[in-house]
Amino acid sequence: MHRAIHAVFRIESARLIAGLARMVRDVGLAEELAQDALVAALERWPESGVPDKPGAWLMATAKRRAIDELRRNKRLERKHEELGHEIEAQHALAAPDLDAALDDDVGDDLLRLVFTACHPVLSTEAQVALTLRLLGGLTTEEIARAFLVPEPTVAQRIVRAKRTLAEARVPFEVPRGAELAPRLSSVLQVIYLVFNEGYSATAGGDWMRPALCEDALRLGRILAELAPKEPEVHGLVALMEIQASRSRARVGPSGEPILLLAQNRARWDHLLIRRGLAALERAEALGGARGPYALQAAIAACHARARTAEETDWARIAALYAALAQVTPSPVVELNRAVALSMAFGPAAGLAVVDALTSERSLESYHLLPSVRGDLLAKLGRLDEARAELERAASLTRNARERDLLLARAAACAGGSAPPSR
Repeated sequence: MHRAIHAVFRIESARLIAGLARMVRDVGLAEELAQDALVAALERWPESGVPDKPGAWLMATAKRRAIDELRRNKRLERKHEELGHEIEAQHALAAPDLDAALDDDVGDDLLRLVFTACHPVLSTEAQVALTLRLLGGLTTEEIARAFLVPEPTVAQRIVRAKRTLAEARVPFEVPRGAELAPRLSSVLQVIYLVFNEGYSATAGGDWMRPALCEDALRLGRILAELAPKEPEVHGLVALMEIQASRSRARVGPSGEPILLLAQNRARWDHLLIRRGLAALERAEALGGARGPYALQAAIAACHARARTAEETDWARIAALYAALAQVTPSPVVELNRAVALSMAFGPAAGLAVVDALTSERSLESYHLLPSVRGDLLAKLGRLDEARAELERAASLTRNARERDLLLARAAACAGGSAPPSR
């Protein structure tokens, strides 16, 4: 029952926090109220069962806590005067009405939440960490793995970010006019990190968490309507649409991962591919072909346009990664370029790039580095070295499905055969 309650809260938390933040104008307080509602659910639902409208139940409970908080906390006396009567009146509504209200305004509220968490009073790192926490419902550990930084560092960023927003009295709103453009970059980064956490979960027993992909796609599409002349917005939407098109083909009947080259391309969602290619065309028409998201979308488009794995234009993909490395230098980009080089020009070409990355401190705990190196070593017939690398990769990943896959590939090397390629 506790697992079921936490699953429900994970689904509802972003909407709950966004709706509460609209009322109390304080994202830190909104998260606390949402957590209080979760505690109440853990106490009551094991006996009463999960309500038919869990989101409405959590919101009603959080509103009651908001009234209590506003009454007893002197620093919120002014908010109590302005908002207390309104919240009390809304509390009298029936649960189905509350649930409908959440659904009616959820897009705008989530967008306000993203822009508030990405306010320029915060550092970029704090903006991304806070929004992943509030919007995506990710744990501090998951965010730390996404950033390749220690967990205490992320925890401190989140605490300080909420304190800074409260002290600066940052408004809960979507920026307009000249304020919009400089804040888009951080928002795009946040949305893409949320998408990635859904597309390849960093931890847990599931290979994917589709709800996060859907949240990110929805926010990306809203942004595209809000900023139709911003090429990188369309580039990000294109990237997410094309990546999401593979979702059904990435997971087997028992939830096991299916790697790109082994996927049944008939299961790819061609509607999403068409939408993604159209968004990429819009980005390019606006002069954004060299933007980082547009370049990544162009790479994804190479896969989407190939009818079979053998038809993939790996030379073009390698060239696009080289262009991306010039725009946003990163060891992770270089690692992906190494894979493309190996597919286009042979495993030795890729291994030379990967070996140069082994001294990168930021990749010390990044499981995909030994995973890729193991693949390339196996293709070169160096099976003992490949097995050791794949076992190391398995020890570094926190995703159970991916760990099983890596261990199976390591076992194939121990048995004298090269494992399936990515």
